[in-house]
Amino acid sequence: MKENIETVRQYYNRGAEHEWDRLGSRHPVEFLLTTWMMDKYVRPGDAILDIGGGPGRYSIHYAQKGCAVTLAELSEANVDLARRKAAEAGVSLTAYAQNCLELEDLGLGQYDHVFLMGPLYHLTDEADRVRAVEIALRHLKPGGKLYVSFIMVFARVIYDLQNAGHIAADCADPNTAAIIQAAASGQDYGGPDFTTAYFYHQRNILPFMERFGLEKLRFFGQEGILAPNEPQLLERDAAEFEQWIALAKKYLELPEFLSWSEHAMYIGRKP
Repeated sequence: MKENIETVRQYYNRGAEHEWDRLGSRHPVEFLLTTWMMDKYVRPGDAILDIGGGPGRYSIHYAQKGCAVTLAELSEANVDLARRKAAEAGVSLTAYAQNCLELEDLGLGQYDHVFLMGPLYHLTDEADRVRAVEIALRHLKPGGKLYVSFIMVFARVIYDLQNAGHIAADCADPNTAAIIQAAASGQDYGGPDFTTAYFYHQRNILPFMERFGLEKLRFFGQEGILAPNEPQLLERDAAEFEQWIALAKKYLELPEFLSWSEHAMYIGRKP
């Protein structure tokens, strides 16, 4: 487990700027649709704990909306970049370099909203994923909202649809072939990928979350129907792009379209 965590830390320490750009110029659809859904619940003045929030795209977005945001992120380079980007945006952000499984060491209190939008991508042991959610819930006020993101197994197929020349190699590689097969068989996959990673089949996400006693508010694909064609959409004019975003919002929560997304989010209310 410690070796896996160190692999993840080093991966993001090497690529903080790359991760910042992921939700900016490279994959804006995920950020646009996810914040559109989250904005239904987050209000100015709310307190937010962003666990594993990378270089702070979501943290800074909500700090700009008047929220008091604390970021707890594994990668020191991501934390440094988040602080710098927050300063450039003229907003206040409290940020710590900390493992999501060791948050108790920080002595944090409870928050109106807790984001867990990254840690479950990298915890391959179910006990660790359960513990990460339980720790997040301990930092959530009664009545508060928890936002949990998952990478889906069909994301590997979507990536190869977006990027020519990868599918033959991915079908031949034992690890990526296992992810592709998991999508067909309804199984999850945990193992080597961009780091050690855990990919959920969409049918297994709600059963995982049901054990925590939350009231389910939303469950949706974070890219909607747009992930397979996002590179092409980014080349079209602004008016057409906005029309596709508006259309994707109509389909966002339809379960039959969940596999069109690379990521899914569960939003639940703590009793």
